[in-house]
Amino acid sequence: MDLKTPVFVVLLLASALVGNVASAALPAKLANGDSLPSLAPMLERVMPAVVNIATYTDVPVRNRLMEDPLFRRFFRAPKRRQFRRTQSAGSGVVVDARKGHIVTNNHVVERADEISVTLADGRTLVATVIGLDPKVDLAVLQVDPKALALRDAQIEFSDSQALRVGDFVVAIGNPFGLSQTVTSGIVSALGRTGLGIEGYEDLIQTDASINPGNSGGALVDLNGRLVGLNTAIYSPSGGNVGIGFAIPANMVLAIMEQLIKHGSVRRGYLGLSVQGLNTDLAAAFGVKRTDGVVVVDVEPGSVAADAKLQAGDILLKVGEREIHRVSDFHSQAAITFVGDSLPTRFIRNGRERRAVMRVSDDNLDKVTGGRFDPRLTGVELQDFRETGSAEVGAGVVVAKVDNNTQAWRSGLRAGDVVVAVNRRPVQNLADLRDSIRTKESQLLFRVYRAGQFGYVTIR
Repeated sequence: MDLKTPVFVVLLLASALVGNVASAALPAKLANGDSLPSLAPMLERVMPAVVNIATYTDVPVRNRLMEDPLFRRFFRAPKRRQFRRTQSAGSGVVVDARKGHIVTNNHVVERADEISVTLADGRTLVATVIGLDPKVDLAVLQVDPKALALRDAQIEFSDSQALRVGDFVVAIGNPFGLSQTVTSGIVSALGRTGLGIEGYEDLIQTDASINPGNSGGALVDLNGRLVGLNTAIYSPSGGNVGIGFAIPANMVLAIMEQLIKHGSVRRGYLGLSVQGLNTDLAAAFGVKRTDGVVVVDVEPGSVAADAKLQAGDILLKVGEREIHRVSDFHSQAAITFVGDSLPTRFIRNGRERRAVMRVSDDNLDKVTGGRFDPRLTGVELQDFRETGSAEVGAGVVVAKVDNNTQAWRSGLRAGDVVVAVNRRPVQNLADLRDSIRTKESQLLFRVYRAGQFGYVTIR
């Protein structure tokens, strides 16, 4: 992380960074001459559901001397690689005490060798990972349910789609290791995207104080219901300045259910490229409304193509979600799973139409490369994001390469992360598809493999 950068997004890891603190306090008001209003009754009920998560990881020790060729010529490398034990911390929320399920952020636990959960009463339990979804930065853990079922609270989910800018919210977590810390504020904005934090972004912005260590903690309404899972801050120094972000509760619930049921997210791939509708586009398409999303491209053989959607269609509703902006579409895509049928309303040539997009096992977010180019027949591709990686942050991972294919003979292998095609940066499947459309005589892939970058040429 570059501390000299004027403004950047910081994932809420456990490191204690000092920064300015900004918060919005609830207005004080007398209650008919009696006691002042207080959040204490709600917090007494909800706080036991918020836990502290500690993770332990063995990290290889880098020996700079052994990287010097002259030094290695005269001294032998150690027979065993040396490791050091690191510890970090975050927060989590008990969502099902009877089954021992806890939700937190993926970046809190993704590399952990050992995870422990400390409850509000001080008890510490060993946790195991049920499933991870890096694209939404969500993880589900499990502890011994016998330790939770009768003694600890679990949190109730709110409908985050009903959340409005200006609603009061309360953040609960363990910033800087200070367990059971409560801060209050309001919802500052909804549907924040383009921050580069996650693969799918539709974040709640709040000015409730959120700091490192709050990751995975609860953002609740005044009734104590979960409206979001705290995940990141926007800061020039690493500390809180009144701009924090949380994953909406509806998205948390949908992804959580997938992880518990399957151990992973069986997300569908719709095959649509879209952009926001504006005044000029609305005039060009002859529609009066200026909010919505226009289809830029439909991938052949995709779910959208099967539903007969076309470039130029203006999406109004997909599934249960009204589509007013691009973030609405991406949020729906994030919780679109195999087996779903999505009723879709759209405008074409000035008339409102309806279709149903049906997601099958063939429409996972693993895409057959042959859809993009015949030279990639037999290759399965998938979006990739590695939060916090210094080497490669995003790209397209090669999930599978069939033997005796052109890609295999050219040297492409499963596990390769494609970061550029024909010298154009690639961060997702859409980028890769667009780069291949240049129809150059060869495909020049820059790939990351086993800690090193290299090139694969496919003709």
